[in-house]
Amino acid sequence: MSTEAWISIGASLAVMILLQRRHAPSPDVLFVGALVVVTLAGALKPEQALAGFANTGVLMVGALFVVAAGLRDTGVLDWVGTQLLGRVETESLAMRRIATAVPVSAFLPNTPVVAMLLPVVVDWCRKRSISPSRLLIPLSYFSILGGCCTLIGTSTNVVANGLLKTEYQQDLERAARDPASAHYADSFREKLVPMDLFEIGRAGIPCALIGTGFLLLFARRLLPERQDMVKKLGEHRREYLVEMLVRPECRLCGQTVEAAGLRHLPGLFLIEINRQGDIITPVTPQDTIHAGDRLVFTGVVTTIVDLERIPGLVPAADMAYEFRPNERQQRRLTEAVLSPTSPLIGTNIRKANFRGRYGAAVVAVHRNGQQLRTKIGDIELEPGDTLLLQTRTDFAESFQNSPDFYLVSSVDGYAPMRHDRALLSAFLVLGMIVWMGLESVGPKSWAQFTNPAVAAITIAVLMVITRCMPASTARSALDLQVLVTIAAALGLGKAIENSGAAKYLADLLVDAVGPNPYVLLVVLYVMGLVFTEMLSNAAVVAMLFPICIKVALAAQMSPRPLLIGVTLAASLSFLTPLGYQTNLMVMGPGGYRPSDFFRVGWPLTLLVTVTALVAIPFAWPF
Repeated sequence: MSTEAWISIGASLAVMILLQRRHAPSPDVLFVGALVVVTLAGALKPEQALAGFANTGVLMVGALFVVAAGLRDTGVLDWVGTQLLGRVETESLAMRRIATAVPVSAFLPNTPVVAMLLPVVVDWCRKRSISPSRLLIPLSYFSILGGCCTLIGTSTNVVANGLLKTEYQQDLERAARDPASAHYADSFREKLVPMDLFEIGRAGIPCALIGTGFLLLFARRLLPERQDMVKKLGEHRREYLVEMLVRPECRLCGQTVEAAGLRHLPGLFLIEINRQGDIITPVTPQDTIHAGDRLVFTGVVTTIVDLERIPGLVPAADMAYEFRPNERQQRRLTEAVLSPTSPLIGTNIRKANFRGRYGAAVVAVHRNGQQLRTKIGDIELEPGDTLLLQTRTDFAESFQNSPDFYLVSSVDGYAPMRHDRALLSAFLVLGMIVWMGLESVGPKSWAQFTNPAVAAITIAVLMVITRCMPASTARSALDLQVLVTIAAALGLGKAIENSGAAKYLADLLVDAVGPNPYVLLVVLYVMGLVFTEMLSNAAVVAMLFPICIKVALAAQMSPRPLLIGVTLAASLSFLTPLGYQTNLMVMGPGGYRPSDFFRVGWPLTLLVTVTALVAIPFAWPF
């Protein structure tokens, strides 16, 4: 084996080892560093090292991040989350509802799906004094299972398909120039044809069904119940008084309080309904909401933000509040505590002229835990009052040192919604899914138009052009650490192939276990399972892809079952929190320990592994 091959293997092992250290550099830094090493060692030409950054799979992953951000900013994902758990009362029913993340994750990247549902589940748990540790591991696992059902469900599938497409096209071009220069025979090359939208579902859907059934039937017996998380959720938080005006276009018009879901918003209580001077209190679940009603709530900041996101429901404390979608993009929510020297002391909110003084509008008021009485516009302001304001984007910076306020801070996690673009963004995503499906049914002459990466990028651009989100949001949606890690891992995988290390390892594997195709599939699948607990999922596929090709050539078998097996193994990661990004996302909010993931994950891993290893040979013969 050449020096370049040893260096390529050594660089890959170094990345695996260093990623396990507590104070190691971030994965993108490690992979780029390894890529630099193998390039300087001569295992790669510079253009080959950089080719991963232009890989169609990487570009498609980035585009899908932007598309998911568009759905979030237009309120589509919030609507889905609210519909999911809005009226659920029991833990068992909540688990079944969360299982609907499986089909959702099949068509959207599972990371934004979990990011969208995570606060919904935590808020539901807070309202019912249930520990989130009972539901968050299933949320992550359901989304992982769903991601294995289609090509676009997870970045791992996208990257694997990008590698297939590159390998197939390059060898096709070599054969066209000179048949003798082609690396593969025609029959072998045809096994490298890119996947269609639903191909991986032949094995992924059975895995998802078996895994979902196991989680619904047995997960509750294995999940921990962290009572300390219940106490944290129930800790006292600052409650505001807020008065919301129901505009004629609001979707709550004509609904009862129960049907509108206003009884189930955690941390929120509907005190009264003011209907043209008639006061309805106490409010019952059967009371109907009419256009022009003023709904008076007490609630914490997060629930007031949830109210503000409902189209046509606007704060009534200060009629300077901006509700038009275009203008709201330039506004933010800010908390400000009044000082004794503020000129607002002694005046009521209606007369305070916040728009004239500060370019701001009052949304809600908090006063040292006191129960404030309506009407909110008539409240006389006192020193120490905390106001929730709708402000310009530069308000906090402009007034943080003002003597009018003790403290000024922006509300984290708030972004104005473009509800007027919700239907448009939903149609764009449906169009993207149909467009990608055309690749498998359309004629070959359509190839340049039905390319999944082209479809995803086009829809992402349309999300910005049609103002479903600003360009700045699209840029921030690109997770550069993930994209750089994948691109560098592709280069590292190419170095393993070019240097001869892949052929050496493949020959070693075939000599060790024999040419039996099924045994080779099992060994490579297990390698994928183990490696994905140490590396990023897409990186595992990038590094094992060339080995799968060489093993198939050495054993004279089809490479497709091996490639599908490694792709599924790299995605179905349930054993540790480090194995998949969604596992890490739920670890903190759920109060989990690493052993919790292993307790639930090992039987699930065993089940889906057996299912995959049975399904793959039937769907893709050796």
